[in-house]
Amino acid sequence: MKYASEGRREPAVGQTAGPMRSTPGPAEQPRQASHDEQPGTRNRVARSILDHGPSTAAELALRLELTQAAVRRHLDALVAEGVVEPREKRVYGTRGRGRPAKAFALTDCGRDAFDQAYDQLACDALRWIAESAGGGEKGEAAVAAFARARLAAQAEVYRAAVESAPPEARTQALAKALTADGYAATARSAPNPQLGEQLCQHHCPVAHVAERYPQLCEAETEVFSRLLGTHVQRLATIAHGDGVCTTFIPKAGRASGARAGKAAHHTGERTTQTTTASASTAGRNPA
Repeated sequence: MKYASEGRREPAVGQTAGPMRSTPGPAEQPRQASHDEQPGTRNRVARSILDHGPSTAAELALRLELTQAAVRRHLDALVAEGVVEPREKRVYGTRGRGRPAKAFALTDCGRDAFDQAYDQLACDALRWIAESAGGGEKGEAAVAAFARARLAAQAEVYRAAVESAPPEARTQALAKALTADGYAATARSAPNPQLGEQLCQHHCPVAHVAERYPQLCEAETEVFSRLLGTHVQRLATIAHGDGVCTTFIPKAGRASGARAGKAAHHTGERTTQTTTASASTAGRNPA
């Protein structure tokens, strides 16, 4: 749900059907309910909380020119989605009688639904690392060292998962561990099952940064190689325009990995040069 793109302000509930009556007739209620349930209106509710801070249903209704009943319906849906959460409204001075009104605030998940600058921040940090190391080859080596260090802690978690699985299930175990980290990974047989398997990552949380700094992909490929005890081949990467990050894992082991890679190419898969722990092309789009 991408709320920040909601730049168009929708008309208030009563503005599309003439002046609002104090007591709407039965014929008007279906139209009002339909209008209130538009996804854009729900996004406006969330955006208003982002812009103005924790807000009550009454405050939101006044601000957005909606009925409180309509606002509460949207708030209920946003709470169910984990976008907002109710809090007790802070009262300054003497508190009146009755239960305090609930204020609704964005959750961390809700904030993440709006545009963020994390990718730009990461690119700026990596560029600073490269420039501080002297730029050129030294800069690229510094970024690669950072990428390896970043994956070190993750690699230990993956190692525990892989080593606890039998040899024939280790790619599947690695896929499950990657999925737990948000990569939506799966393991499947290669087009020719006798040659090996493919590890597919259907999501990459750092794809936009890896497009500029392929060292991130290269470090990940090196980790796969060490964990699985064989060289592996990057066939495709999301960072360079492919739909899925695909890594070929030969069954035959190190000795015949190059032959397996050529066979994978002849079965219709695009492939890079065989990668090992010291490969330099793992994150680049195959030519």
